[in-house]
Amino acid sequence: MQLDEIDKQLLDFLQEDSKQTNKELSNKLNLSVTAVYERIKKLEREGIVSKYVTLINKKSVDKAFVTFCSIKLVQHSKDYVMQFEREVTKLNEVLECYHISGDYDYLLKVIVADMDEFREFMVKKLTTISHIGSTHSAFMINEVKHTTAIKV
Repeated sequence: MQLDEIDKQLLDFLQEDSKQTNKELSNKLNLSVTAVYERIKKLEREGIVSKYVTLINKKSVDKAFVTFCSIKLVQHSKDYVMQFEREVTKLNEVLECYHISGDYDYLLKVIVADMDEFREFMVKKLTTISHIGSTHSAFMINEVKHTTAIKV
């Protein structure tokens, strides 16, 4: 699907606040409510808009301790990779997991309450996954930029 300027503006507005009504969006875009509705439905059908979510303030739910864990597998066989990926997706503390190039195989973003909870996560959950050769953890000092919006 080729995005025109109105689609791009609409995506910016939806990423800013997806709870805006079609009426509010129509006023911002100078389109009819029906035209906005149809554009949104098309963006959803084409898979450009995949879901709508609520972003939660980490501190308000006592999950402000953010850690980035680099994981190295003992081997890069298909079975080891597939098993690791299946297991890591089951861990609620892991918000993001990326298969990466470089010295490590995976990068995880882990969110917990504090250092004690992180240690518990490492000892009782992460390191119980088979085929992990080594881990390296870096702790967030300050969140300088955090966005989910993609400029189109």
